[in-house]
Amino acid sequence: MISIQRIYTTDKDNYRFAERLLTTAFPKEERRELSLQRQYTDQNKHFHNNILLANEEPIGFISYWDFDKFIYVEHFAIDETKRNGGYGKLVLSALKEKLGRPIVLEVELPENETSKRRICFYQRQGFQLWKEKYQQPPYRGGDSYLPMLLMAQGELNSETAFDEVKVTLYKKVYGVEN
Repeated sequence: MISIQRIYTTDKDNYRFAERLLTTAFPKEERRELSLQRQYTDQNKHFHNNILLANEEPIGFISYWDFDKFIYVEHFAIDETKRNGGYGKLVLSALKEKLGRPIVLEVELPENETSKRRICFYQRQGFQLWKEKYQQPPYRGGDSYLPMLLMAQGELNSETAFDEVKVTLYKKVYGVEN
């Protein structure tokens, strides 16, 4: 049984687990400063930081933004000791059921085996790869935009929703005016 449980920094053990996984699974340029991550976790009503539990044992974390028309999954990782056990598929299925709205996420360009496998994984879970050019804004001043692609699951079509999704992400997640 998979459980997606929202956490706050006061939930010390689970928050420490999620933060450790965030810093080991994502390079610095793909995540915000930890102090800002903590602030969003505790104070931003749109930002949801969640521990993933399998039979009450922490197996990963997922953070997402809850917007009116879609959910944006910002970070998702399964603990390295639990990977390839089918948890990723179970988590995404549980998330779709729990939230009941379209889900959007960013993926790296398919330039190496890892990124190609990640895209294929999401496609097997019902996500469509959008072909429009997308640049992830930097999390820190002085960093560069990162070339990425968007993927979406649910009632979102890239031809009609790409611009709105991009503007929402830029403004609400990254604090960038388009």
